[in-house]
Amino acid sequence: MTSTDLAPEELTEGQQPEPPPPPAWRRAAEAFSARTLGRHQAAVVRIGFGLVWAAFLLREWPDRRVLYGDLSPWSDRLAAGLLAENDAFSVQTWYSGRLWFELLYHLAIVAAVLFALGWRTRASGAVYLATAVSLQNRNVFVGDGGDNVIHLLALYLVFTRCAEVWSLDARRTARAGRRRGAPWLWALLGVPLLLGPGPWPWPRWLLLLLWLTAALWWAVDRRAPEGEPRAVLDALANMTHHCALLVIGAQVVLVYATAGWYKVQGSRWQDGTALHYPLHLDYFTPWPALSALAGGSLVLVFLLTYGTVILQVAFPFTLLNRRLKNVLLVLLAAEHLGIAVLLGLPFFSLTMIAADAVFLPTAALLWCERRIRGRRPAPV
Repeated sequence: MTSTDLAPEELTEGQQPEPPPPPAWRRAAEAFSARTLGRHQAAVVRIGFGLVWAAFLLREWPDRRVLYGDLSPWSDRLAAGLLAENDAFSVQTWYSGRLWFELLYHLAIVAAVLFALGWRTRASGAVYLATAVSLQNRNVFVGDGGDNVIHLLALYLVFTRCAEVWSLDARRTARAGRRRGAPWLWALLGVPLLLGPGPWPWPRWLLLLLWLTAALWWAVDRRAPEGEPRAVLDALANMTHHCALLVIGAQVVLVYATAGWYKVQGSRWQDGTALHYPLHLDYFTPWPALSALAGGSLVLVFLLTYGTVILQVAFPFTLLNRRLKNVLLVLLAAEHLGIAVLLGLPFFSLTMIAADAVFLPTAALLWCERRIRGRRPAPV
């Protein structure tokens, strides 16, 4: 029997009744602002997006000038005209010439690697966002769909606390006991943003907001690292992190839902023959023998066609059931790996697998961490 089970007259002197538990909405609000949920999922998305974009740029390095540079059929004049028309943002159009392009392209590779490693993640994430958006907007006709996902989700990923775990920043914080800012780095990166020529579309204002937020964070860490302003910033960062993760999840759901329901309306998807055609196109057959083997079986093509539609349409509804959702995540990963091998779209597939990681269960990620580090959970 606890003190709350006793009547007020039965309480001994000095004994106070236990306060009632807070309502559910208050506990949810406290978790939303006081804790960083989904840290491991955000870290996987960060690592995946950084490595995929760096690998894509390295794979296209021999043809970089034709795709995005001064030798591209989509000339600087055409790119500038399209950017002015759709109010998009690209640092590459600030200056013409090969030197500026080479600097931007190789900076994009370095930023992607540093972002994946989690080194000065706020700064490297902002550079990753600026360079990725700049190169993709320079030539919007290059890509396989994965670049669109990177373009969209990178805008939200920079607002998450994706370096809380599995990053060099987390390792440095654990050793030093607190975060240490790098004002020299932000000053170095902020100069070209402020002094660069060209218009100020909304992505440029977004980058400026990131720079100002980093400056405010550094000032608070310097003046009152344990005071109330730091607690307020932490609460705002947690809320922003959770909102960004929700938007990333909603974007992934929207991708699958629209893809699935559009397929339902197609006659080739309805009769189960849709996958027969890409498996017989030279452009999508990196392994002709394997594609011929898969495309030569009518039953296999029928099952893969209908299975793809069912997975994509059903995925948003399975989020209500944790076990079923986890099963579909495995099936979707297998589907993307099949697309990577059979259709020759590895970067699109890896991008979608990395985006799907936002729905992975934390227990599974912690289990993978223990397996990688060779640790086993302590006996209960």
